[in-house]
Amino acid sequence: MCQSILQSTAFFSFLLCIDQDVARETGTAGCRCCGGRLHQACYPRKPRGARCPLGPAYRQRFSFCCATCRRRTTPYSVRFLGRRVYLGVVVTLACTLTTGLSLRRAGVLTAGLHLPLRTLQRWRRWWLVDFVQTLFWRGQQALFMPPVEACRLPESLRSRFQTADESGAWRDLLRFLAPLTSRTANRSGEGR
Repeated sequence: MCQSILQSTAFFSFLLCIDQDVARETGTAGCRCCGGRLHQACYPRKPRGARCPLGPAYRQRFSFCCATCRRRTTPYSVRFLGRRVYLGVVVTLACTLTTGLSLRRAGVLTAGLHLPLRTLQRWRRWWLVDFVQTLFWRGQQALFMPPVEACRLPESLRSRFQTADESGAWRDLLRFLAPLTSRTANRSGEGR
């Protein structure tokens, strides 16, 4: 079912293309503070959770450094959900699959992801407590009618992005969440 998305090389390649396009736009726009030229200064990453081989481009998070003021600019990402080690789709999928389940039962369901229960518990708490308090969510939740059930996040949010194919729904959800992935690109400073 939806866990098959983690085995799709095409899906992860498409997410990489989206991130490359966003990084290209960010790099050509220049520094937000002084207008200076941006140089590439990517962060090394060791992403976890995919069930297919990821190329070497997945070992870096696109980022830039200003040639003039040396400020860092990290563009939005659909691959990574902030600074978490696991890929954004894994964080969202694991919490979606375990919505409404006890932590013990959720651990059995997500055992194939090799995910520690404490990590899953932390992610679930982030969705149910921290996420709903962000300025991003408070501004965006009005876009959904009927309202998204906060007690069933992220499943209640993912269901709003249904498309004909499962990968399209995940892609759209990750694009929606992208403003939370970068503190420097996010005007409200809520990136993680």
